[in-house]
Amino acid sequence: MNYLITIIGPTAIGKTSLSIALAKHFGCDIISCDSRQFFKEMRIGTAVPSDEELVSATHHFIQNKSIFEEYTVGDFERDAVSKLDELFLKNNIQIMVGGSGLYVDAVLKGFDDFPDIDANVRDEVRANFETNGIDYLQEILKERDPNYYALLSETNPQTLVNPQRMMRFCEVCLGSGSPYSSFLHQKTKERHFTPIVIGLEAERDVMYSRINHRVDLMMNDGLVAEAQQLYPHKQLNALQTVGYRELFSFFDGEFSFEFAVEEIKKNTRRFAKRQLTWFKRTEHAVWFDYLVDRKEITDYIEKQL
Repeated sequence: MNYLITIIGPTAIGKTSLSIALAKHFGCDIISCDSRQFFKEMRIGTAVPSDEELVSATHHFIQNKSIFEEYTVGDFERDAVSKLDELFLKNNIQIMVGGSGLYVDAVLKGFDDFPDIDANVRDEVRANFETNGIDYLQEILKERDPNYYALLSETNPQTLVNPQRMMRFCEVCLGSGSPYSSFLHQKTKERHFTPIVIGLEAERDVMYSRINHRVDLMMNDGLVAEAQQLYPHKQLNALQTVGYRELFSFFDGEFSFEFAVEEIKKNTRRFAKRQLTWFKRTEHAVWFDYLVDRKEITDYIEKQL
């Protein structure tokens, strides 16, 4: 029997340090499913583990792609499952960690299958977006899939202003004649492992304080310089990310520096709240306070093995 220990929770809660401690305890590797840590040009703003942390346990899918490459959740599902099949040959326990709920679900349950969409529909959606902007896409989704639009508004509003994601939603709605959400969660794909899902959480005030502190550390570590290097490519989908977007607005003269930093903190806190909303729906997850003695977590895991 293979087991995938999966660590979930909001940003800045301590998932990385726990994953490393568990990897050492069980002598296994770590699969990262943080969708922004894939990109090698984005290190500080995505809180990539330190060099010391990276060498203390073998990590996969960290800084393995470029922001100039298209890498979808479907691509990640394929690559991660293939890597796990390989790793399980050496050790029947492996670890997955990350804050990207959709990517966690893709590995645990499988990414949903969607119908092929006629290229003419795709071209028409893109042309209308280029003419009418993001409002056009939002109106199509609101009309064709009101329940999914409402869910995104509540749990992941950033997606509603992501042109690539929104065009995909609209293509499926228009090309299939059915709501995008009707193709979600149709079936769970067969997996050659049993998941053991560990959630980390904290009181909201504590969580927000940790986020504010992490942003301050990022600023001290050189986030402004990193964002400045990426600024010429700010239109890329990978860079539509908290921490970079706000600094791009500062470079554009729209924000003062102080306001940009406060916006990063505020938007990261909002992101953490949405992460918790998503992860709290995860089946069979057992939640622990972030300060709990790690022996309590390892004892729980060992009882499941």
